Amino acid sequence: MATVVSQPERLVILDSVTWDTYERLIAEHGESGGTRFTYDEGVLQIMVVSSQHEKPNRTLAVLVEVLAEEWRIDIERLGSMTCKRKDLQKGFEPDSCFYIQHAEAVSGKQKIDLKFDPPPDLTIEVDITSDSLNRLPIFAAVGIPEVWRFDGTSLTIFRLEAGRYLETSNSLAFPALTAEVASQFLDESKTLKSTVWLRQVRAWARGQKS
Repeated sequence: MATVVSQPERLVILDSVTWDTYERLIAEHGESGGTRFTYDEGVLQIMVVSSQHEKPNRTLAVLVEVLAEEWRIDIERLGSMTCKRKDLQKGFEPDSCFYIQHAEAVSGKQKIDLKFDPPPDLTIEVDITSDSLNRLPIFAAVGIPEVWRFDGTSLTIFRLEAGRYLETSNSLAFPALTAEVASQFLDESKTLKSTVWLRQVRAWARGQKS
């Protein structure tokens, strides 16, 4: 068993954890927005996220929602829904996730089973803790097509190709959006009032083609 305590996140990593124990923990805890469980073939990471983590997560999630609204793209917002595959021995709670290309496939569903249903089309990953697990291989194994990853300094867009992630300049779900533009919006959100920021995002979106 290994325990790692890091700032700004509270982080614990445990070895030799069974799948049943993982499922019991997430069932007892529920899908609370403040804690992220990640399971990878016996390794369990439990992270209690900070405001420094949640602010960029929420900003990027709002960016997705505004772009979808302005470009009239139907989406399903699933937040930090637990994504797990027992057959793969992998599970995680994303910071935020969305069904976009497959929104219709899960619309109205009370329960999503990733063994039969498609995985989320887009996952937001905020990783500002150097000791945390690299979750990209887990996302890839489950089949997440696109990941926006923010490391506290820069935003990178990854696209899944042939089972691994490649850095790409443009979003797969929103081709008009580049990593550079998304990073700029993220930076501006730190200094602008939320109403001003939202107006700028909407104005930009209306000047683009989705």
